[in-house]
Amino acid sequence: MNEKPHVLLVDGMALLFRSFFATSAVGQYFRTSDGLATNAVQGFARHVLAAKTMMKPTHMAVCWDMGAHTFRTDMFEGYKSNRPAPPDDMLHQFDLAKKVSEQLGWMNYGEKGIEADDFIGSFTKQWEGQARFTVITGDKDMLQLLNPSVEIAFMKKGFHVYDVYTESRFQEEYGIEPGQFADVKAFMGDASDGYPGVKGIGPKTALQLIQKYESVSGVLDAIDELKPAQKKKIEEHKDMLLLSKELAVIKCDIPLDVSLDEITVPNYTNDHVELFDGQELKLLARQLEKSLLPVNPFE
Repeated sequence: MNEKPHVLLVDGMALLFRSFFATSAVGQYFRTSDGLATNAVQGFARHVLAAKTMMKPTHMAVCWDMGAHTFRTDMFEGYKSNRPAPPDDMLHQFDLAKKVSEQLGWMNYGEKGIEADDFIGSFTKQWEGQARFTVITGDKDMLQLLNPSVEIAFMKKGFHVYDVYTESRFQEEYGIEPGQFADVKAFMGDASDGYPGVKGIGPKTALQLIQKYESVSGVLDAIDELKPAQKKKIEEHKDMLLLSKELAVIKCDIPLDVSLDEITVPNYTNDHVELFDGQELKLLARQLEKSLLPVNPFE
C-alpha cells in the first residue's frame, strides 16, 4: 500500500507577521541597499524551508489573507477592526513574500473577501481521505479542522519548535469533538478577531456548556436548565451568540480548481541561491545553499 501524500498547508500571513515582530523587536530588519526591510519575508521563507526539511511533505501550498475586508466583515463590522495597522516596514513585504514564495515554487492561494483559514479548510475537505495534512499556523480557530488525517502545528519558538495537535489530543484535552470548537468560540468570543460572544461567559464556562449541551442550539434548547445569571446573559446576547458562531466557523467549501500534482514539493538548485543573492535576500540564499550540500553520513 502506498503512503498517502502528505500536504503541508501554510498560513502565510501568520508566519509573515511572526517573523516580522520576532526580528524587529531586536532591531533586525535585514535591509536591502535601497533601505527596504526584508526581515518578515526572509523569516517566512526560512521558516517554511525548515518545516519542509523537518516534516518532509510531498506537497505544499501557502494560503494568504488578501486585505482586511472579508465576507465576515460584511456580517459584522467590528470583525478584526481592533487590529492595529501593519508597521510601514511591513507593507512592501506582503507582495514580496508572495513573489518569493512563487520563486521558490510554492503555490500561493488567496482571494479578496476570503480568509486564509477558509482556503486551508477547503483544501483539507477537497482531498479528505486522499491525503494527510499538516497545517502551520498560530491561529487556534484551526483546531476545528482536526480529523484523523489533519494535524495542526502551532508555531512556538524559532523555526523548529511546534505545539502539534492531533484529533485525539484535542478530544482528550477539551472533551468535545473538533467541529464543536466553533460553538465554544461562539460563547467566549475572540478578542483578536474582535467579536465578543456572550459578555460574561469565559473560555471555561463556554467549554462546559458545549461539553454538556453539544452545540449553541443545544444550549438554547435547554436554556431553562441553566443558572438564572447564565440564562440572563445568554438571552441578552443571543443575537451576538448566533453571529459569533457564524464568524467562528471556517468555510470549507471554497471551490478549488487545483490538482495535487500542481502543488508537488519543489527541488532547489544553485540558480535559486543566485536569484536570492541578486535580490539581497542573503539569509534565505545561505539557507538554500546549505540545503544543497551533500549530507555527511558520519556527522
